Amino acid sequence: MSPFRTPKRLSHFRLSIFRYPLLTRSYAITKVSDPLRILFCGSDDFSIASLKALHHEHKSQPDFIKSIDVVCKPAKRVGRGLKKVREVPIAETARELSLPLHQINTFTGWQPPRPEAEAINLIVTVSFGLFVPSRILKGAKYGGLNVHPSLLPDFRGSAPLHHALLAGCTRTGVSLQTLHDKHFDHGIVLARTPLPGFQIPNHDGATVPELLSLVAPKGADMLVQGIRERLYVPPLQEVQQQTEDGNKLLTRPAPKIVPDDRHIDWGSWTSETILRKQRILGSLWNTLSVMETHSQRTHHKRIIWSSSFQKVANFPKPLSPGQIRISADASTSGQGINDPRVYVGTTDGQVLRTEMAKLESERAQPAARALGNLVKSELVFDPAIEESGYLNFKGTL
Repeated sequence: MSPFRTPKRLSHFRLSIFRYPLLTRSYAITKVSDPLRILFCGSDDFSIASLKALHHEHKSQPDFIKSIDVVCKPAKRVGRGLKKVREVPIAETARELSLPLHQINTFTGWQPPRPEAEAINLIVTVSFGLFVPSRILKGAKYGGLNVHPSLLPDFRGSAPLHHALLAGCTRTGVSLQTLHDKHFDHGIVLARTPLPGFQIPNHDGATVPELLSLVAPKGADMLVQGIRERLYVPPLQEVQQQTEDGNKLLTRPAPKIVPDDRHIDWGSWTSETILRKQRILGSLWNTLSVMETHSQRTHHKRIIWSSSFQKVANFPKPLSPGQIRISADASTSGQGINDPRVYVGTTDGQVLRTEMAKLESERAQPAARALGNLVKSELVFDPAIEESGYLNFKGTL
């Protein structure tokens, strides 16, 4: 779903297998399936909810779901010096449920397990991240299923929750689709939250973890219901691909979130856009163009705004988009700063302030101090422009 870590691990989900409305299919009870030996591929909290629901069904119907093997990526070293080892969250869950665990970085050269000498016959992926090749899909009698947290075909891609919130959606849903043998999120949609979807509580202030906690149990319920109704057994029936009034469904992309998505464009982003993106994407950043005092050479430094921006009411003087003001004493060697905040103008005439910032390769510190430290050796301010105890940057961000 995204390259950014979920700020707070969701420790558990309340799973109510019967909460999701039963899907109406004329053949729901008449379809016949072999006992299932499932290969479950996942990673994060969204996957964990589905794995727990599937495991519950396995315990309830052991003659139908014979086995569940779990696949995820291996742990990796992170942080400074790569001293910390971060494991994929679902690995711990698999161990807690006493399920066989297979940790791989690629399917190349890898063969699926054969529990009790029987072949895996259904692949299930939920927020997995690796593409399941046709070799693996063809080896499973019933192919593959995927739970996706959007109203497919809308928000196809690895970050549907982020993009739904960025687009200002008030409603969303979950979908159950088959696994396509060539592309992500292009399978047959077998089930989907009834249109127009369920309400996103507090959509103007919702975060990704909050939306995740809403869609995860609903996706888990849909997966279990789909398996109970044998939706994976041919002939496959696709849900309606248009609204009740005959309009086609939206097909907005939801690509992976990359660092440039957090790079503030002060020339075009309004204050509301900046506040919304920091709520959804986390810390935003900019690049400062600075000139060395002696060599007169210009170079660039990245600055990460590590605390939230807030609107400033009645700022004494308008600032142009990207224009920065800081306290005049921020560049002195003393420890005290009259005002530790940085003030920046936006394209819609607002002024935003933030209290903490981090220059690349340095620790977070009061934002005015982080910028003020540059003055000692680099010409980033115009000393002639000093007004009411504040300094203006030369140029803008």
